[in-house]
Amino acid sequence: MSLKPRQVDFNATWGAIKETIRGVITLDHVPRTVWNDRFSDVYSLCVAHPEPLADRLYAETKQYLIDHVAQLLERVQEDGEQNLVKNYFLYWTQYSVGSQYLHSLYLYLNQQHIKTQKMSDAEIIYGSIDPNVATQGDQMEIGELALQVWQSNMITPLGHRLVKLLLEAIDLDRAGQPPKIPIEAVRGTILSFVEVQAYRKKAQLQLYVELFEMTFLNASGEHFKRDAALLLQERNVSLYMEKVKGKIEEELFRARRYLHSSSLPKVAHRCELHMVAEHLQFLYSECNNMVKYEKKNDLSNMYDLLKSVPNALVVLVDTVFDHIKNQGLSAIHNLQGESIHINFVENLLTVYKKYKSLIQEVFKSDQNFMGALDKACNSVINHRANDGRAPCRSPELLAKYCDTLLKKSSKGISESEVDEKLLESIIIFKYIDDKDIFQKFYSRSLAKRLIHQQTQSMDAEEAMINRLKQACGYEFTSKLHRMFTDMSVSADLNNKFQEFLSKDKIELGINFGIYVLQAGAWPLGQAIVTPFALPQQLEKSVQMFESFYHNKFNGRKLTWLHHLCQAELKLGYLKKPYVVTVQTFQMAILLLFEKSDTLSCKEIRETLQLNSEQFKRHAVSLVDSKLLLADTEEIDEVETNLRLNLDYSNKRTKFRITAAIQKETPHEVEQTMNSVEEDRKMYLQAAIVRIMKSRKVLKHNLLIQEVYAQSKVSFAPSVQLIKKCIESLIDKQYIERTPHSSEEYSYVA
Repeated sequence: MSLKPRQVDFNATWGAIKETIRGVITLDHVPRTVWNDRFSDVYSLCVAHPEPLADRLYAETKQYLIDHVAQLLERVQEDGEQNLVKNYFLYWTQYSVGSQYLHSLYLYLNQQHIKTQKMSDAEIIYGSIDPNVATQGDQMEIGELALQVWQSNMITPLGHRLVKLLLEAIDLDRAGQPPKIPIEAVRGTILSFVEVQAYRKKAQLQLYVELFEMTFLNASGEHFKRDAALLLQERNVSLYMEKVKGKIEEELFRARRYLHSSSLPKVAHRCELHMVAEHLQFLYSECNNMVKYEKKNDLSNMYDLLKSVPNALVVLVDTVFDHIKNQGLSAIHNLQGESIHINFVENLLTVYKKYKSLIQEVFKSDQNFMGALDKACNSVINHRANDGRAPCRSPELLAKYCDTLLKKSSKGISESEVDEKLLESIIIFKYIDDKDIFQKFYSRSLAKRLIHQQTQSMDAEEAMINRLKQACGYEFTSKLHRMFTDMSVSADLNNKFQEFLSKDKIELGINFGIYVLQAGAWPLGQAIVTPFALPQQLEKSVQMFESFYHNKFNGRKLTWLHHLCQAELKLGYLKKPYVVTVQTFQMAILLLFEKSDTLSCKEIRETLQLNSEQFKRHAVSLVDSKLLLADTEEIDEVETNLRLNLDYSNKRTKFRITAAIQKETPHEVEQTMNSVEEDRKMYLQAAIVRIMKSRKVLKHNLLIQEVYAQSKVSFAPSVQLIKKCIESLIDKQYIERTPHSSEEYSYVA
């Protein structure tokens, strides 16, 4: 064909095009040659000479479509109301496919004539012009025009009648009765309200929503209300929830079967509104029982129903919180005996694991319920007996639990089990408010394990410290790391001391090893250094080490902590030799018996210069072990005499004499708590000075808030303690009250 513009007889050409349109729009057979000729005819009219005939072609095509749809309207209605939907769907299916072919036939008109006059997509999508108005003024592409004609001339006159019949068909389906209209006709008719506006750039669902969806949702709402009323008559919450869940699933299945996908959440919302949100008090009536008896199936159903209703989960979350809290308090109530720390931690972990698992299974790990678990655990673990007057024992008990696991005495448990239990103990640790108290107790027990060589595994010790560091930061564990450093430095120092002795050919007569520990890193304290006269067997060793150390480190002061030392003694006066591990004071007492078999308590005490408490504790331990015999039932420092038990025997040739030194006494616990209290005051005062230095002037309440925010990582300070620290700093003239307000402080530079 020639592409050159030429004169065209419009009427003759249009007649041929019109005949082909009829075949295309009704899906009759159109031969390929005819199609190609009509394609050329459309082009010829669009580029006709002397004047293009595109607008006339467009107008005639539009009129043809209007006339054609008017004829179809009559055919749709001719079989009466009962066949209205069926006929509509039949002709819509034919027309919608035919309009796509017609669009292809008019390709040149669409692209070269209509598109150049249309508004851009951006103007339509982002502009403020109503899409309905925009399409009336502009020419539309032929495919769009066909759909618009169908909407105006078929859907507008029939719409409400069709919707009424469609709702009746859906109601029959709900009632389980056989449909009067084929399912595909119902679905196809409903979706035609969407497809007829598919060409739009925005508001594509407008007709579907306004004509069908709103009416459908309102009718469905009434249906859901009636269903809820019937179910409520049975007064059975479990059954009601099951039926409602089933109803929602059934309605969503029906919606997927008949409706556009955008309607699914709206259908679910209507169902939840009328069957759940409007009957919350009925559902809550069994909430306590379900949680109390942990009815997983019922709780799962309740969660599924309430989660989509705004604020409906609050009551269930609060009930779960109260239940977990009560179970936790019950698990740690009235714990007694030597293993109180083990029972405390393991009972809490059992409760935590049980309810974490329940929340994951029943509530799909919902953050509201995970938050309730955290809040409940926090409340239980930081619980204070006697209405909050007694101190919280959790930090102390957790530290003791870790000590039990890390000590050599933890028998019958593998290394991997120890590691797993320590890992789980971090769960409890994270909930503890007073982490500084835990740190004090933990560092004391770690010190004893390291000094008395009671550590089960150095790897386990380091792994635990690293876990604490991850939970609280480097500052929290810095002293613990320094304790480890001291142990390795001490080993190196011992080697150098032995080299020093070898070089000068000095013989000590005993194997002598020391730990040199930094006073600031180890929780040993100067207050617990006791008076003690060193046995002569040790004097040379001590003097030589002091000489070696002061030559190597000028200006450092050594304080000997004899009460923490231990020794191995060989007993050669019995029928067979024994090697016994004892503590320093026990060793000193036994060494006095080298020259005499019997000594008075008074004589021993004066020779060693021990205080009454230390002497009695260690003398009793030696008598209890049967190495020494006393001539009175109760050891009296004036009247009692001690003598060597020359008939002593033991199945083991190597053993240890224990004393109460490694056990936390009530006095030591009190001492630890007092130390924590003093540390807190220093920490708070430093925080106050730091804040005031940067802010210069600050109101009382804001200062308290900032101090609390900085401190809560390690402990939760009381407002009373913060106030005392503020007063203390005022007395020390670090800060002062401003002249114009007693509730405002300024920094004193």
